[in-house]
Amino acid sequence: LDALVEQSYANFSHPQITPVRKVGDVYVMELFHGPTLAFKDIALQLLGNIFEYILASSGGFMNIIGATSGDTGSAAIYGVRGKKGINIFILHPDGRTSPIQALQMTTVLDPNVFNIAVRGTFDDAQAIVKEIFGDLEFKDKLHLGAINSINWARVLAQVVYYIYGYCKLWKTGFQSVDFSVPTGNFGDIFAGFVAKRLLPDGCINRLILATNENDILTRFVGNGDYSTAGSVTPTSSPSMDIQIASNFERYLYYLHGEDGARVNADMETFAETGRLDLAEYQQKVAVDFVSRSVSEQETITTIAEVYARDNYLLDPHSAVGVKAALELADKERPVICLATAHPAKFGDAVKKAIGRDVELPPALADLENRESRCEIMDADVGKVKKYVQQHALA
Repeated sequence: LDALVEQSYANFSHPQITPVRKVGDVYVMELFHGPTLAFKDIALQLLGNIFEYILASSGGFMNIIGATSGDTGSAAIYGVRGKKGINIFILHPDGRTSPIQALQMTTVLDPNVFNIAVRGTFDDAQAIVKEIFGDLEFKDKLHLGAINSINWARVLAQVVYYIYGYCKLWKTGFQSVDFSVPTGNFGDIFAGFVAKRLLPDGCINRLILATNENDILTRFVGNGDYSTAGSVTPTSSPSMDIQIASNFERYLYYLHGEDGARVNADMETFAETGRLDLAEYQQKVAVDFVSRSVSEQETITTIAEVYARDNYLLDPHSAVGVKAALELADKERPVICLATAHPAKFGDAVKKAIGRDVELPPALADLENRESRCEIMDADVGKVKKYVQQHALA
């Protein structure tokens, strides 16, 4: 395991992997020093190496399939590109990621990498993946594996940086901290919830759940209303442009006292009606979470204000987390804001905020000049399954 960990993080650009910086009134943990400049690298570099190790030991093969709203796809692709015994199929919503996010995926031309742009939203792509995994005969025949945060190993790897962040501030004399987490899919903040349970009581005081205008999770925390609200609203933080949080069932399991049958019943109700009324649990939820939905204008303004005041540049997702932290942080303890992506990945939004282009790091500088490859398809599970079967290892 030590060797796998060392191998996974050897190509990160910062020696501390996830450094913590003081930025004005908050601390910022930078999670974007991996090869695709996003927090997903923390888990997916490790997961790719674990997959390769297991397959080499068993002589087997795997076909990975996943959906992405932006950063998971490129991080997963970079985690397994060129690895023996693995093919990877990534679905992303056509035209609904940032241009750089799309190019980071489609310019990887290794023969084991297959990109599918789905005509629809991330929720459409994720629903296709979930339905495919629900076909157990198809899953077993093709040895399908998951790289979305529905894979527990993804969440497990992310728990580590919460523990690390707490320990960094504990060494400076703080006994308790809050974390502010920009999230749409509930995966990253669920890792924080697990870390909170692992540490002694009070070490992590509260998790600030920050959403953009797609606010299903904020409504849940605020009043117990877990319901879809029409169509997805496109924002400058596209990785959070989600209506249905794929990891919510995991938290619901603990909310229901680890009663899996009740979780199944709730999710069946949600699938039928698009709504769960969880108001009776508000007191219990409030022990762990507070939440704030951050508007598009507030996001751009936060990028501009933090840059002007602290000479620090945030990407739009991280700005959502910082804005929520500044509004909701407990003055008695420090708050660590998770910076989930490099600002250069969202150059248009950052330029709108600060009035100039962002300098591209070497990993992004020539993306537009590279050859790309991608299959554009309707959001049809049958068509996607056919394409996967045609190109899968078997």
